[in-house]
Amino acid sequence: MLTICDCLLNPLVVWPALIGLAIYLIRDYMQGGQFKKQTDETGKIVIVTGSNTGIGKETVLELAKRGATVYMACRDESRAEKARQEIIKETNNNNVFFRELDLASLESIRKFVEGFKKEQDKLHILINNAGIFRGPRRLTKDGFEMQMGVNHMGHFLLTSLLIDLLKKSAPSRIVNVSSISHKMATLKIDDLNSEKSYNETIAYSQSKLANVMFTRELAKRLKGTGVTVTALHPGVVDTEIFRSSAILQSNIVQYFIKPLMWPFIKTPKNGAQTTLYAALDPALEGITGEYFSDCKPKKVSEAATDEKASRMLWQESEKWTKAPKIPSH
Repeated sequence: MLTICDCLLNPLVVWPALIGLAIYLIRDYMQGGQFKKQTDETGKIVIVTGSNTGIGKETVLELAKRGATVYMACRDESRAEKARQEIIKETNNNNVFFRELDLASLESIRKFVEGFKKEQDKLHILINNAGIFRGPRRLTKDGFEMQMGVNHMGHFLLTSLLIDLLKKSAPSRIVNVSSISHKMATLKIDDLNSEKSYNETIAYSQSKLANVMFTRELAKRLKGTGVTVTALHPGVVDTEIFRSSAILQSNIVQYFIKPLMWPFIKTPKNGAQTTLYAALDPALEGITGEYFSDCKPKKVSEAATDEKASRMLWQESEKWTKAPKIPSH
């Protein structure tokens, strides 16, 4: 009969146990910073784009738990409604609403804002969460390259159209979900639409760089208004954003590579923590133009600090979307 000591000395027992413990510790560490402060968001009006799954859904869930009135701005009504009902059931907060928003359509964006303004005369937090990740070159309904069109141009117009309500509701916050991938890009101001050449990874990184440049430029334009704007990297998160990439949906990745990567990937709940931190932390009152990751300030890439390029991006974005002008100081 094997004793406890025999088991502890048996390498066939010890090594699997040590490996399992190591994987658990790595997994736990990689979940990143947590927003643990308790806040009461009763009476706050919030919009979260792309919130029927993943980080967006977890963000809405936590906001609803804290008493906020949340608008889920999503493209797919059936999936959004299913998520909305689940959130209401879990939180007992009936002030969670779905409103259709397709960020690949400027008409849909304008229609969403028009409808929202008929319902609400205030907006305290705007979370630009929705995103497209890689995939073959496609165009939005208005002819924009899909990743730049949805990840940046759509949110640029949406934010611009809601600035008046955000100012009226100040102190208020704009939170842009970007990515560490912005550090891999330089702005191709002469080929924002990837017409001269297209690489799905470069196009994604450029759209995420645009998020950070937009954040920093908008922060300057809103100085003194009581409206702050920040950007963030949520981490590498297990969400459906990867569904657009054929490579990442391949059997090899799904059944062999993904299990190996499991310890290093955040859950959607943990991926939402920096978003919640940027949107809710009282210590960030008045903090604007910053970039966060794991609930901490982080440095942006050198390209993101190029003020001339940021102004040029702003001008092109205004021209493409015909957004209302936000004067620079």
